[in-house]
Amino acid sequence: MLYNLLYPLHAVIPFLNLFRYITFRASMAALTAFVVSLLLGPVIINTMKRLQIGEKVIKDDSKRLDELHRKKQGTPTMGGILILLAVSLSVFLWADIFNKYIIIAMFSTLWLGITGFIDDYLKQIKKMSKGLTVTAKFTSQVILGIILGIVLFSDPQTTTRLDIPFLKDVSINLGIFYILFTVLVITGSSNAVNLTDGLDGLAIGCVIMASIAFSVLSYVSGNIKLSEYLLIPYIKGSGELTVFCSAVFGAGLGFLWFNCYPAAIFMGDVGALSLGGALGTVALLIKKELLLVIVGGIFVMEALSVILQVVSFRLTKKRIFKIAPLHHHFQFLEWPENKVIVRFWIIAALLALLTIVTLKLR
Repeated sequence: MLYNLLYPLHAVIPFLNLFRYITFRASMAALTAFVVSLLLGPVIINTMKRLQIGEKVIKDDSKRLDELHRKKQGTPTMGGILILLAVSLSVFLWADIFNKYIIIAMFSTLWLGITGFIDDYLKQIKKMSKGLTVTAKFTSQVILGIILGIVLFSDPQTTTRLDIPFLKDVSINLGIFYILFTVLVITGSSNAVNLTDGLDGLAIGCVIMASIAFSVLSYVSGNIKLSEYLLIPYIKGSGELTVFCSAVFGAGLGFLWFNCYPAAIFMGDVGALSLGGALGTVALLIKKELLLVIVGGIFVMEALSVILQVVSFRLTKKRIFKIAPLHHHFQFLEWPENKVIVRFWIIAALLALLTIVTLKLR
């Protein structure tokens, strides 16, 4: 909004020319989101405590896991509301609110945020232990994926080709099947982050790493000189997503302030689904879909661990891991929780760095 209101006045007030630069607005978006998170964090936490909205970690699925997480019982949840508020306000202030990529990214994030909110609301307020049914949640994700797929497929600026990481001039043209691929990306990314959200600060820390990488990728994709130099598709206007990703980064840091071990609040589905969807949407918009597997490697491993565990047990009656998702497996190997979290963060940071390096390794 500030860009739309103030930049047109730069001819009269030269200082306002500063709003022209994405790097300036991205930095301010990150700072704004961080400050908003810090200021609203205690308010959200106290509100959740007053409403007795606390996480039910004792689920009787695994006695050992219940014992490990017993101290977390009743910790305020639905902290994803804080993240969404910080991101929305920051993007509204610092991004070009008429940019189509910003509109799509925010639409996707809020759609899944609302889906997650309904799920959390049913579990926490209505005391429905399962919340939204798996079918209802999956249907919401699929509908969003179809909407995004149709929008992108119909956009003359969008190609249905998938670039292969590390390879130059190698791509796969999906044609009409790009819509189905979009559904896969949205459902996969949102559910993968949700599965990772099992330890204090684990999911949001990995999201922070991914948002940094996507900030760089968005900026490069929207800069004609850099994109030509690095031999990647130039997508006019996509550089504005740098502001969006920076807002996610700032909001994530602010939330981590309260979510780090031992957590004072959990993000809940309202946060996990929306953040996963946000990452998936940005990957689609800047045509870095396959890089999502690398930058979100931790999320991929978490999701695969669940899939492999289920398939293995159904086919052989044997488990590959002591328990799934993967982070709990390491807890069962007697790793302290904070050690699991920090080591996963380190891997996420290295994967984010590798993702950025792929720009040159082509």
